[in-house]
Amino acid sequence: MRQPLIVIFGAAVRPDGTPSDALARRIGYGLDAARRYPDASVLCSGAVGRHPPSEAAVMAVALAAAGVAAQRLLLDEDSRDTLPSVLVATRRVETDRHDRVVACSDGYHLPRIRMMLRVLGVATEPGWSPPGARGRQLWRMAAREAIAIPYDLGIVTVKRRIYLKRC
Repeated sequence: MRQPLIVIFGAAVRPDGTPSDALARRIGYGLDAARRYPDASVLCSGAVGRHPPSEAAVMAVALAAAGVAAQRLLLDEDSRDTLPSVLVATRRVETDRHDRVVACSDGYHLPRIRMMLRVLGVATEPGWSPPGARGRQLWRMAAREAIAIPYDLGIVTVKRRIYLKRC
């Protein structure tokens, strides 16, 4: 049986270079998936945001410290948001012949990720993840996703052939 590709989607890095609460949660979801699939590669996706280092680098350091072998870790330090991360994951699935993506992000974010991957022909399963954000932050994130889902669906659907040619 082929292995999945575990993909951890980025979030902010604090000014001191440590993960924000959102990034720490996502690293935790990725670590859980890495333990469930001990032979699977782990794609850490996220560029440098307001504060260095890159989100991907922060993920890799935390995962390595938790015992995930360095040779399992793949870094995508160029993706600045969800769509480029999805495209990099799609490319890796095709190139490395994975059978699916285990998407690791907060619960409010997963429907958009999985929708884009599905449109691009990639099977997915969610990494374990509760909603993540709470209270006002959850409402803000839900509002953002309500706008982003149709926007990204339109882009991925219209540009699907172009994206798949690149993969």
